[in-house]
Amino acid sequence: MTKQPRPFHIMTKPIGPRCNIDCAYCYYLEKEKLFPSEKKFRMSDDVLDAYIRQTVETSLEAGLPEVSFAWQGGEPTMLGVDYFRKIIALQKKYAPENTKVSNAIQTNGMLLNDDWGAFLHDNAFLVGLSVDGPKKIHDRYRVDRAGRPTFDAVMAGLDVLQRHNVDYNAMTTVHRANSGKAKEVYRFLKGAGFEFLQFIPIAERSAGDGLASAPQVDMDPGNNVTNWSVAPRAYGKFLCDVFDAWFKNDIGKVYVQYFDVQLGLWMGAPSTLCIFAETCGNGLALEHDGSLYACDHYVYPEYRLGNITETPLRDMLWRQDQIEFGLDKKNSLTGQCQSCSFRFACNGGCPKHRFAKSKSGEDGHNYFCESYTMFMRHAGERLQKMASLVSRGLPAANAAR
Repeated sequence: MTKQPRPFHIMTKPIGPRCNIDCAYCYYLEKEKLFPSEKKFRMSDDVLDAYIRQTVETSLEAGLPEVSFAWQGGEPTMLGVDYFRKIIALQKKYAPENTKVSNAIQTNGMLLNDDWGAFLHDNAFLVGLSVDGPKKIHDRYRVDRAGRPTFDAVMAGLDVLQRHNVDYNAMTTVHRANSGKAKEVYRFLKGAGFEFLQFIPIAERSAGDGLASAPQVDMDPGNNVTNWSVAPRAYGKFLCDVFDAWFKNDIGKVYVQYFDVQLGLWMGAPSTLCIFAETCGNGLALEHDGSLYACDHYVYPEYRLGNITETPLRDMLWRQDQIEFGLDKKNSLTGQCQSCSFRFACNGGCPKHRFAKSKSGEDGHNYFCESYTMFMRHAGERLQKMASLVSRGLPAANAAR
């Protein structure tokens, strides 16, 4: 039976895990193993049609203010501009007049050219560009299939976006190679023209291939993580260093997703980012074959909800086991989390990262607990001051005076 409609967001993988570069830390390339007989990762016309039609219908049914699409990979630009022109045509076909439809695309920027730039601008795409910092830092892990650096090609892609006045942001991973260089990374991104920044910590476990089943909570932090994973203390220090630089000069000029989300939480608002929300389950992933999974980080066989060509999207989004998947985030908190004074600003973090032990030895504690706690203690007083200003209708930047 279909449950009560609620908001949802789907990360769509029209090219599956196929990519033109080979980042050492990518968690998604291994998903090719889920499709052993696949030769051409490409969402078929039938699946694409069904997905866009059902997303429009289900978004309207849920009463969402807009119908949103997020195109990721792998590397979605490998499909070519004409493929995305087809996407726009289908959206216009199925969305009623005056319905707001938005598109976002995450790309490594390697294939962007003027044709892409004009298309992205004309169709109001928001582009997330993956860049890890200046050349030496970026090229440490982000290399092509032949092991060659990618920085120069990414910067050429950024130039395309800037010349065509495309809305864009930086998606920067924080890993072993750049975690100690927060201020250098931040200065670089600002200097390159990025005004909207996302910092995503890398913590991947090295045991097993990750496909037979989802990660289990059976180890201490630091054990069996890959050598590119960022240490909890290092990530905490990274956040603190970026916050100091941002707070001093850039409030209201540069927008850092982590800080924006935290400011909202310190004001008593719900989290706008699933990682810090009390529950989850509203952010799903759709593979190129039409299979829907509980979450982008849980693309494992046991978290497959079905296929849109066989089961209506609405029947998968709001079914009971998906609701329970989301509630489990809250219900499985360790005792340390439940008693923490910063729980309101963290809520135990992403379940994907709950593979550490709490101080009392309880399994299921978040690997990044030390990171978040360090940041809250460092920035909390200033966040509280900013929250007070904003709640009174005053600029948050006044907190830095």
